[in-house]
Amino acid sequence: MLCRWSRIEYQMLQKKAEEEMEVWWRSRKWEQIRVFFLILLLHGVAILIFTRGFLLTRTELPFYSHCSDLSQSPCFSTSSSSSSTSSPNSSRCWTKPVIDRVVIIILDALRFDFVAPSTFFEVSKPWMDKLRVIQKLASERGSSARIFKAIADPPTTSLQRLKGLTTGGLPTFIDVGNSFGAPAIVEDNFIHQLVQNGKRVVMMGDDTWTQLFPNHFKKSYPYPSFNVKDLHTVDNGCIDHLLPTLYQEDWDVLIAHFLGVDHAGHIFGVDSSPMIEKLEQYNLVLEKVIEVLESQSGPGGLHENTLLLVMGDHGQTLHGDHGGGSPEEVETSIFAMNFKKPPFSIPPEFDTSSGGHNLDGKKMYISSIQQLDFAVTLSALVGIPFPFGSIGRVNTDLYALGSGTLNSEGTNLEKCQNQSELEQWKQNYVNVLCINSWQVKRYIDVYSASSLIGFSHEDLLQIADVYAQADKSWSNTTKKLFLHQNECSDSLLPALKMQIDLYVNFLTSVAELARSKWTEFNLKMMGTGFGIMLVSLLIHLLSIKWVAKQYGASFTCGDSGISLGLIVACFVVVIRASSFLSNSYILEEGKVANFLLATTGIFKLRYTILRKKMLLEAVVFLLLITFCRFTIEIGLSKQAVTSQFLNAYPSWIMSIVSQFPAWMYIAEVVPILVLILLSYLLYKTISSSYFVGIWKYMIMGTILSYMLIAVHWASESGTWSLALVSYGISRNCIPRMIYGIGLGQVSLLAFSQLFNKDKGLDHSKSLVVKTVGMLSALSSVVILLLGKQGPLVALASIIGGCCIMSLGNMEHEAKDSMSDPLAVDPLPVTQWNFLAACMFFCTGHWCAFDGLRYGAAFIGHFAPIIVIDMAGLPYTIFRFDEFILIRQAILLTIDTFGFSHILPIFALPFLVARQNMLSQKQFILMRLSQVYLMYGLITATTVTVTMLCVTIHRRHLMVWGLFAPKFVFDVVGLILTDVLICLASLFYFGRVEKDVQQNPSTEK
Repeated sequence: MLCRWSRIEYQMLQKKAEEEMEVWWRSRKWEQIRVFFLILLLHGVAILIFTRGFLLTRTELPFYSHCSDLSQSPCFSTSSSSSSTSSPNSSRCWTKPVIDRVVIIILDALRFDFVAPSTFFEVSKPWMDKLRVIQKLASERGSSARIFKAIADPPTTSLQRLKGLTTGGLPTFIDVGNSFGAPAIVEDNFIHQLVQNGKRVVMMGDDTWTQLFPNHFKKSYPYPSFNVKDLHTVDNGCIDHLLPTLYQEDWDVLIAHFLGVDHAGHIFGVDSSPMIEKLEQYNLVLEKVIEVLESQSGPGGLHENTLLLVMGDHGQTLHGDHGGGSPEEVETSIFAMNFKKPPFSIPPEFDTSSGGHNLDGKKMYISSIQQLDFAVTLSALVGIPFPFGSIGRVNTDLYALGSGTLNSEGTNLEKCQNQSELEQWKQNYVNVLCINSWQVKRYIDVYSASSLIGFSHEDLLQIADVYAQADKSWSNTTKKLFLHQNECSDSLLPALKMQIDLYVNFLTSVAELARSKWTEFNLKMMGTGFGIMLVSLLIHLLSIKWVAKQYGASFTCGDSGISLGLIVACFVVVIRASSFLSNSYILEEGKVANFLLATTGIFKLRYTILRKKMLLEAVVFLLLITFCRFTIEIGLSKQAVTSQFLNAYPSWIMSIVSQFPAWMYIAEVVPILVLILLSYLLYKTISSSYFVGIWKYMIMGTILSYMLIAVHWASESGTWSLALVSYGISRNCIPRMIYGIGLGQVSLLAFSQLFNKDKGLDHSKSLVVKTVGMLSALSSVVILLLGKQGPLVALASIIGGCCIMSLGNMEHEAKDSMSDPLAVDPLPVTQWNFLAACMFFCTGHWCAFDGLRYGAAFIGHFAPIIVIDMAGLPYTIFRFDEFILIRQAILLTIDTFGFSHILPIFALPFLVARQNMLSQKQFILMRLSQVYLMYGLITATTVTVTMLCVTIHRRHLMVWGLFAPKFVFDVVGLILTDVLICLASLFYFGRVEKDVQQNPSTEK
């Protein structure tokens, strides 16, 4: 009886203790969740402050140039003079208009070697000499048609280049974030001045123009530009409207922006058949355009005084990328042709051209121009005020080509009887440079007075001194010679030469100063943001200790209090973070992460040899890392000097075997077979007694999605002889069904978490069920967007995760009885983090905007369009039905961070649930909290070092081409990691109920 009474009393005391533990855990659970949200808030504030100090935008001044402003300058004014010979529609302003019409044809991502003859290069390439009409005119027409090498300022994305071309300023890196939703330009620009001075502008092509300049065009024919897989829609729209518009009289400036070359480069690379076909198509279009212009260029003709400009906004690398500052990206071309009689040759001292021979052996010259000079040069030719914020210089060669036999009429300049036409032009050009220099000096003064981020006092003194020298020479000597009325002076030409040199020296000094110091980094804000990040790291460490202290556990073990696993984990994390201080290691970041992951694998292999246990898992893990190293190497090859890995296929795996037909079938079949294997594994999972009710149906939905993906790929394959479903259904309906199933699964999980009271997290098996359910719900969309490499990457992630869990369990089981049974080993968490980083690079991504797979954003959102080619034959193309920024951004984010952030973070509970330990939920969740805190600490540490890196290298040559994109990707990844950890904690911690309400199946 006493024994029975003691047993009953023990059970009652145990039940009471459990109830007290339940109440205690309820309060502690929300405290831990609040820690995750606090860390998210700290990181958000730190990144915001640091970004405001690092990625500063140039202050855009709300001032505009007006014709009346010139009265304040020391230069000759043309507004008050008249000319009986001037054109009735040539109203005078700052400079005399010398052209009536301008046709600007922009070929996006036009490399310099697309235009220049192959004889100007050491090695001839297949894509050269395709624009033969330009080369022919440049060699036959002398100085009335010329090719220019145009140098763009990085960053070389389309938005920044269009802003730079029209404003004459230097757009900064922060504008990259607006590249897919361009805001209207609010500062003064060439287009605004055209409209304000009565010029009629017509635009067709890239819709970025209508976003940058809303309500500026008399007519516009915009076409969506974001779908890089569509090579024809924008170009065909330009062709349809360009030629008819040339015959019309209701415009003064025509802009046609083609995108085919840019998109062909992104998808296929420069060395590809689609690229060559596009260039040949452009050659035919230009032939027709020039034919129309020449046919009406005679006296009294519509295009008697028309200037044709064929130009690129930036270049591109051999694999079709742009955005950075490499020579391939910044070097583009401008072809200028004047349909008036050929102008004179400019003096050799002002000529920047270099001579050579074309393919026919004829002599031809190529000049150079900075894109910074484009807006002000064209403004001088058209006769409108220069943009207020322009710091460019009127280019000598382009101005001479456009002005032709321009005389100095209207500037009150007296001419000697024997004064040559060239001398008259030089007098006018000096006056134009005077206006140009005065306008730049005015802008610098106003900018420094209005902006908090102006030039330093020393820089302003230097600029003022250089300008004062030029102005003194103009006022005291040159201007007096111009106004000399009765005699010719032998000192006029030397004075002109000296005056031009002084103005060029001033304008060059300003441009160089702006390029070197335009973005004055706010070190105080950067330091504040960096300090807050250090505080967040401290909170991470204190939170880990606090969580362990609540349960009497630790994350170290051993007599010294520091485990060998902790030492190895800290070592590899510090080494990886330190590697970001070198631009070379950033370029090889994937290899570094893979090497350090292999280092931890060798450490585990040593342990398995000593324990004579789980040797197979350690070897498999090292083999998997070797495979990842191979795939990372292939991914990095996209950044190398070859484009052989880029073609029509959406993944690098397909491109490897594209030239081997025997392997094509294997490459088509293997991803589908792996997908079937994953489906089988899920099917075996639901056969377990743990997966009942909602969890069973959840996984069945994922299996259905996998089968739909297989059908989708099989029907799109070019190697299958029988189409399973229609092309339209496969391309649109099936992906949308997969999206719907995935959204439904995630929504069902969220609602079940809110209302299902008896499904709280009680034991490790219940945690496994919830983890498998969440991963299955998310995986189908990630695999679909990633393409046919998706199943292989998923299988590699599963194998790697299983190896990390098994090896971690072995070490945990091997601890002696004196060690803390609840101690958390940080090494498996570190391996998990590094494996996720490797998956980012294995999938062909890298930390640059060129590494984004934009095509993934449009999977399932295409509409068939029937178009007519230049031969009059109809064909069908697929373009996205409607561009919705949020929808496309979500899909692109899932594709980019699916295997590197989303799935690994939601899979972290496996590290806890598989270990043999006490099954009380409070201890399981304690370990899960520590695991998430450690994972976040590792990610935050690398981002903190990235901040330090960009601070140190803020004046580095590659700051905008390499360090800034790395910073952007890292901080986005950190915020995403924090958000996912918060969501995972809410999901996995769940609604905690009493143990008596736990799932019966988990008790057995």
